[in-house]
Amino acid sequence: GFASLLEDTRLNAILLGPGAGRAIGKGVDLGELVTCALGFGRPTVLDADALTCFGERQDDLFGAIRGPVVMTPHEGEFARLFPDLVKSGGRSKIDRACAAARRSGAIIVLKGPDSVIAEPSGRVTINANASPFLATAGSGDVLAGMILGLLAQGMAAGLAAQAGVFAHGWVGYHLGPGLIAEDLADALTHFLRGPVAPSGIMG
Repeated sequence: GFASLLEDTRLNAILLGPGAGRAIGKGVDLGELVTCALGFGRPTVLDADALTCFGERQDDLFGAIRGPVVMTPHEGEFARLFPDLVKSGGRSKIDRACAAARRSGAIIVLKGPDSVIAEPSGRVTINANASPFLATAGSGDVLAGMILGLLAQGMAAGLAAQAGVFAHGWVGYHLGPGLIAEDLADALTHFLRGPVAPSGIMG
């Protein structure tokens, strides 16, 4: 049924992971849905359990990539997907993200107060405008949705990841203490309406 749904070419970008859990029900594994989606070659964002469900079979995930893919792990999810890059020690966050992007063939958004966006080509961007108030449940899901929305509008995957991370950080900064994930989407409209100084982003 999932494959039949994706045969509709109007669904031009895909997001899997947030709120999904590892077992979808009726014996369907989330990993099966991810590999199915990747087979269509459309711009895809993978977050949360769509990443960690491949912790024991990373090559299955990397081998299924056919088109632009953005992965948005936090440090814990990154460690489950790329354990050797963490255990080897001595690697900077940039080095780890770049190595993961080369290995996977995906754009890696290694989240944090200094999110690193690494592309398989070697291009890397550091976004340092994240607010500590974004450390709340569901915030990362909203970021994945922001990137998805940009991909669906035809933005190149690397730029969509950079723009999504920057907008997410800007919104978190301006909302301030006490924000919840549901606040972010409404605040995003203010970001999109007005000029924003590109402070906090370094290429």
